[in-house]
Amino acid sequence: MAESAARSWRPRDSARARLLLVQLALVALALLVSLVITRQYLMARVDDRIDATLTQEVDEFRALAQTGIDPVTRAPFDDPRRLLQLHLQRSIPQTNETLIGLVDGVPVSRVAQEPPARLDLDPDAVAAFAAAQDTRTGQVRTERGVVTYRVVPVLVEGSTTRGALVVGVFRDLERREVDVVTYVLLGAGAVGLLIASALAWVAAGRVLRPVDDVRRAAEEIGASDLSRRLEVRGTDEVAQLAGTFNGMLDRLEHAFADQRQFLDDASHELRTPITIVRGNLETLSEVPAERAASMAVVLDELDRMGRLVEDLLTLARSDGPDFVVLGSVELSELTLGVLTRARSLADRDWQLDEVGAGFFSADEQRVLQAMLQLAENAVAHTEPGDLIRIGSAISGDSVDLWVHDSGPGIAPEQRARVLERFVRAGTSRADGAGLGLAIVAGIARAHHGEVVIDDTDAGARVRLHLPVRG
Repeated sequence: MAESAARSWRPRDSARARLLLVQLALVALALLVSLVITRQYLMARVDDRIDATLTQEVDEFRALAQTGIDPVTRAPFDDPRRLLQLHLQRSIPQTNETLIGLVDGVPVSRVAQEPPARLDLDPDAVAAFAAAQDTRTGQVRTERGVVTYRVVPVLVEGSTTRGALVVGVFRDLERREVDVVTYVLLGAGAVGLLIASALAWVAAGRVLRPVDDVRRAAEEIGASDLSRRLEVRGTDEVAQLAGTFNGMLDRLEHAFADQRQFLDDASHELRTPITIVRGNLETLSEVPAERAASMAVVLDELDRMGRLVEDLLTLARSDGPDFVVLGSVELSELTLGVLTRARSLADRDWQLDEVGAGFFSADEQRVLQAMLQLAENAVAHTEPGDLIRIGSAISGDSVDLWVHDSGPGIAPEQRARVLERFVRAGTSRADGAGLGLAIVAGIARAHHGEVVIDDTDAGARVRLHLPVRG
């Protein structure tokens, strides 16, 4: 019980899970790519902002140095120490920024604001600053992370003292905001992914519900009940699948109905000759004349059964894809060939009604078979010497071949039924199984055409209506 229940849900849930995994993988990939791109963009903006800060501080210092006049004493600067001290007093550093003044490689002053880390007390940092002989931008690592700095040498005319201004920005601290934004985006993406998972699970279930209906319907359908149909909702691919499945069921139901009717009719038609054969064999007389008569009856019935079996095989093959082999057929030659062969069927007044000229695509042997079957049917409904006309014509994209007899004709209410299997026209004197016109109809369908019984003043006119190009 549990195993059968597991089998009932596994296919759908498996497809549902696969759809969910694919959707989540795509969403997660999109989130990851967007997160990486956003982070790289923000990092680049931070680096640009650091560079702009360094440039601004250096430009302000150079603007002061170029005046050459101490704005407090109104005297020219005579020592780099005073120039550095004055600039540092007037500077207000930004967050995570510090400024230091060096004289002969030794830190002598810095801005008043306490920096995240004292670069002037860091020997490695001071050594890197003092080694600069010209304006230089570099990085040093401190206890608070990497610091991006720029060193500007300071020389005052008339002084041998060598000074330097150092502007430093704590790059890792500046980037920390980017990390915070990244974590926020990552958390929001994770929450969005969970919400998307729930919505995708529901959506996948709704999308796969018609597929599950198809599966359940296929499990419940049997040969005895093909009446179930799926409800078609919408016009998407799943709705088209349901429509296609319903169409398949229509064809199967029709095929099974035809099969049952065919078997019923075939068994009924074969039962009579088998009974006759068996009765004659069971009562077979020892008298030579009676024995010969019984054997003649047996052979005649066996021949009739053989013809019936051949007709049944022809009908069975008519639905197959290889029943006809198309080729180019010359209509006038085919029409004359039908007339020539029909004249040997019976003593009738065989005439040409009309002969079309041109080529069309068809299986010449099958069309010839159908026309001769129509000729035999016409013979069965006429008397010796009666008129039977054979004709053909091409009009536009269609070709017509017909047999027109002078017999009693076919009543309008019987015209559709006589094309079915094992149905004989009410006035027929033939002893056949009623498969002739059904075979003709099968050949016409195999050519994507049809059999038409026309209204006439007298007799019956049965016409093969076929496409010119098959």
